[in-house]
Amino acid sequence: MVEGFLLGVIVTASLTAAGFFWRFYRQTSDKLFLAFAAAFAIEGINRTAFLLVDKPSEGSPIIYMVRLVAFLLILGAIVAKNRDSSPK
Repeated sequence: MVEGFLLGVIVTASLTAAGFFWRFYRQTSDKLFLAFAAAFAIEGINRTAFLLVDKPSEGSPIIYMVRLVAFLLILGAIVAKNRDSSPK
């Protein structure tokens, strides 16, 4: 019961963060904000799916693959941002 509540809190926080980053992206058109919005949305959806599964397993490879995609998205955006702003 408590685990479900805490997962709900994480889902809400992730989707709220995605909304804020989406708003920042719309104001600045900075792709870094878009990557953060997508990563947080992916994480929120991943946690929602984890909440709806009958017998969830935190050690499931698919859970880690989805998280890896979200983190690689952020990492790729950071690398791209640093390449764009490097001195010439």
